[in-house]
Amino acid sequence: MSDSTQPIIFFDMDGTLLDLAFDDLIWNTKLPERHAETYQCSLEQSHSILSDFYQQHKHTLSWYSSTYWTEKVGVDVLQLQYDFKDKIAPRIGCFELLKSLQQQGYRCWLLTNADCAGLKLKLENVDLSPYFEVMISSEEIGYSKEFVEFWQILQTKHFFDPQNACLVDDTAPVLNGAAKFGIAHLVTITQPSSLRAPRHALELEFPAINDLTELLPILEQIQNKDVDVKTA
Repeated sequence: MSDSTQPIIFFDMDGTLLDLAFDDLIWNTKLPERHAETYQCSLEQSHSILSDFYQQHKHTLSWYSSTYWTEKVGVDVLQLQYDFKDKIAPRIGCFELLKSLQQQGYRCWLLTNADCAGLKLKLENVDLSPYFEVMISSEEIGYSKEFVEFWQILQTKHFFDPQNACLVDDTAPVLNGAAKFGIAHLVTITQPSSLRAPRHALELEFPAINDLTELLPILEQIQNKDVDVKTA
């Protein structure tokens, strides 16, 4: 049984539970290559065209939609992801943390900006589903997690107390959106992608972890503070 003092834990997927290296590979390497082949242009031209597209749509629902990008760039982006699905991998400490939280009775929700098709692909290759009572793609909500509206609509669909919730996410605009909504406990990731150098924890806006099991002492602190407040 879960303890009423335990916060609900909201987990992002890509860059938090899963290594963002897969998405880096698809969007920064494989899609430009496939785009260059399709349009018989140079790789440099493809990088330039796609980079412009990415910047126009960053942090919108379209930015996370494989259907949108397939129509926009004329390459089957979902199929491209399936072609390299063997590269999808959990981040360090992923299953150790999820198993520990399950044993301790924590309620865990998976909240991702990946579209429904992308979420399905990831879950087929890394079986996260046994650890989550709620799994939501922002495509189902109609807003990406960067927007307060995402959290408002989520709360109407699946009630939660923002003051007793903890979000773990690698993206600062998402964490800022959650903070604006009132989620009390926010944690970020120092190295979302194993292909990129770790970010320095002191340069990040939020408490940061790398190995996901580092979340456990943070949760213990949250619970102890909550108990202190209630008994004061």
